[in-house]
Amino acid sequence: MSRLVAGVDCSTQATKVLVVDEATGRVVASGRAGHTVSGTAGARETDPREWWSALEGALAETGMAGRVDAISIAGQQHGLVVLDERGEPLRPAMLWNDTRGAPQAAELVEVLGADVLAERVGSRPVASFTVSKWAWLRANEPSAADAARAVRLPHDYLTERLTGEAVTDRGDASGTGWWSTADGSYATDILALRSVRLAPELLPRVLGPAVSAGTVTQDAARHLGLRAGIPVGPGTGDNMGAALGLGLGVGQAVVSLGTSGTAFAVSGTRPADPSGVVAGFADATGRFLPLACTLNCTLAVDRVAALLGLDRDDVAPSDGVVFLPWFDGERTPNLPLSSGTVNGLRHDTTRQQLLMAAYEGAAGSLLVALEAIGAQAGGLDQDAPIMLVGGGARGRTWVEVVRRLSGRPVLVPDAEELVAMGAAVQAAAIDTATDPGAVADRWRTNTGRLLEPLEADVARMARIRDLAATVAGSPALAGSEA
Repeated sequence: MSRLVAGVDCSTQATKVLVVDEATGRVVASGRAGHTVSGTAGARETDPREWWSALEGALAETGMAGRVDAISIAGQQHGLVVLDERGEPLRPAMLWNDTRGAPQAAELVEVLGADVLAERVGSRPVASFTVSKWAWLRANEPSAADAARAVRLPHDYLTERLTGEAVTDRGDASGTGWWSTADGSYATDILALRSVRLAPELLPRVLGPAVSAGTVTQDAARHLGLRAGIPVGPGTGDNMGAALGLGLGVGQAVVSLGTSGTAFAVSGTRPADPSGVVAGFADATGRFLPLACTLNCTLAVDRVAALLGLDRDDVAPSDGVVFLPWFDGERTPNLPLSSGTVNGLRHDTTRQQLLMAAYEGAAGSLLVALEAIGAQAGGLDQDAPIMLVGGGARGRTWVEVVRRLSGRPVLVPDAEELVAMGAAVQAAAIDTATDPGAVADRWRTNTGRLLEPLEADVARMARIRDLAATVAGSPALAGSEA
């Protein structure tokens, strides 16, 4: 009987589980359970206990929890989970797309300097980073900050409930803003800042890529239907999980089209971008994962389609219209208070043209970010196709727009749920003491539909860049005070 491993993706909206044949990579079962996200005016929160309940429900839906031989969890990055002495949440978790910490991120940069921060932790912290959220909590809910006896990321929280061990991995830790990619340890100088004041002993131990987090406890087994004693991988952040799931080599570019958009590539060079466009994350293999993220991607374009009363693919050439659908503020560029901006409207502009312009604005922002990633990674493999993943990669218009704006071939992998697949790759690697890259190669996770490039629409990309620069340079459009 084949050994089975489970990979878990605890994302913003839902927890998904894949049960995978360890020998072949064949998905034999899957399950999903949703989460509640609440908050307005920049707040985005979820009770962490919902993630545990969702994990229980998703595992039960697979019908195979009792046959799983190893498990690993990849989770949404940056989220702030604050626990009491019993391991119970003191308040709802602040999610990665909670932008209330924007003033605290700006203060960190002002105090330490963008160059120092980028060199120290690999990134210039923005509102989404965990350190910004903790500084917001310290300033706005000091009683909760003072009462904290443990501070975790979403995947840490679930891994600890599985194993009883307070651990994390270098990939997810690199997105906090308080773990140094330079020396592989917590940045105690940042933790000691007046606006932060976080004791290192409240943070989890950071594991190496090949180190097990422990084994499933009797209590966790009873709740989840797993067998006690099976190994648990160190886990990682969702983007690092997707890279594992794709078996990425150095220099291969990925664009992920989801609720948010991400662009990333594996690099052997440690990135440190003081501009804040590129986050200099570590990956889950011992290398690095320079990444840029946009807040507005498929959800924003779907919102435009709904406002216009159009089907998603009911589009026409945009002609003179340029649209930046930054409905939730934006992270790349770092304009958390901005909103949607349209330029070039005429009497004869159609709804279909406006929808196409929204697609182009969202995709163009990601391609600009991909260029910055290449600069930080020492170059990308220009002969290799862009790997296009996420829900948008199944959409005809999304794929066409990326091909046209980039002028590059595109590969749409057959594998779905790549974050959970990456967690499964890690679980198999821990279970068999094998390199995760070798597991992904054996499973052939990066095969798919290869599309030849279209002629690059250089003029359209130039107009998207110009409008983005105009918004960034205008206090009124950027949402900041004049």
